[in-house]
Amino acid sequence: MIKNFNGWEIIIVLLIIVLLFGARKLPDLARSIGASAKEFRKGLDDGMDDENSDPKV
Repeated sequence: MIKNFNGWEIIIVLLIIVLLFGARKLPDLARSIGASAKEFRKGLDDGMDDENSDPKV
């Protein structure tokens, strides 16, 4: 299902993103995606810590 992208396909996707969101909103969009990914990883790590710290009775 997941396809390897070549250089031209990546450029076309980036161009479409710029056209949809505009150049001014891209830094805010990237910042929010980065913050979401950070929170997601933090939640996964917390879940793994909770799973490992609970003693099985």
